[in-house]
Amino acid sequence: MSAKAYRAAGVDLEAADSIKENIVAFASLTHGPNVLKNGNSFAGLYRLSGYKKPVLISSTDGVGTKLKIASLIGHYESIGVDLVNLNVNDIITCGGKPLFFLDYISVGALDAQIIEPLLRGMAWACRDSGTALIGGETAQAPGMYSSNTFDLAGTIVGVVEESEIIDNTNVANGDLLLGLPSKGLHTNGYSLVRKIFNIDQNPRVLYERFDGLDHSLGEELLKTHRCYYKDLESHYSRIKAIAHISGGGLIDNMPRVLPEGLACVVNLDTWKPSPIFPLIQSIGNIDHSEMYRVFNMGIGMVLIANFRQAALLQKEIPDAIVIGQVIEQKDEKRVVLSRA
Repeated sequence: MSAKAYRAAGVDLEAADSIKENIVAFASLTHGPNVLKNGNSFAGLYRLSGYKKPVLISSTDGVGTKLKIASLIGHYESIGVDLVNLNVNDIITCGGKPLFFLDYISVGALDAQIIEPLLRGMAWACRDSGTALIGGETAQAPGMYSSNTFDLAGTIVGVVEESEIIDNTNVANGDLLLGLPSKGLHTNGYSLVRKIFNIDQNPRVLYERFDGLDHSLGEELLKTHRCYYKDLESHYSRIKAIAHISGGGLIDNMPRVLPEGLACVVNLDTWKPSPIFPLIQSIGNIDHSEMYRVFNMGIGMVLIANFRQAALLQKEIPDAIVIGQVIEQKDEKRVVLSRA
């Protein structure tokens, strides 16, 4: 089959070659001395050094239906940032250092105005966290996707010294919960948000301004997923457990780092969720408990530490706040939401 015939079938090889050149340029901006050149582009090579008993940590995830918001507005850099940051956040829950990142983009037809901003956002986020964008795949799948729709996923690999892995082994009754603020919804709850604001049928609502928001609704929903690596990398030794508050909110994610027999109480008066959350709850008439199960509600990461270490962490991480405490589990509830 000729290139012309393949193009007629929906796959443009020349466009793919052009975009690949730009991908190489973006990726090279994130490479340090540990990334090895091997003379081919089938796989990426990374030299691991400086560890006695290294343990590799990996995570794969996507940005969910936040993609639809980006497509409707035509703004893709932030989605690239999101893809890297949410995966970095998952591996730092074990005390890991991010090493390298790989992306997968599947589109109906290659569009440089979509692919290049995505890669630019990934490169920005990778450089910010010291992660090498080492490879990936941009696949053309005509007939699978329409116009500007596509699928996006990322995989990150990190490393931690075996003796320094953060788990929940030492979490004890009385330990404190330190919350780190999120930047809006991050990458969860967008299917519900799209339904509440009728976005799919009325995408113009994304350009409207609502009381309490400093931006249009679309700009608010595209705020990037905050990366917490730089905040935490030098403080791992002070932390007993880390929970990334993603899908499932505080209610579903906190039990993942609590040992059997322990629960936690979260004081909801210790922070004020950003205005987007009460707006969603009001317009959608969403139950209070469901809000805390679907959304992060303003807390993107929770650290567990004893009283002394929590005080030191607050001095070093200015926006860290005590939001609760580990308690003995009294019933089926692992997370108790309370008011002072």
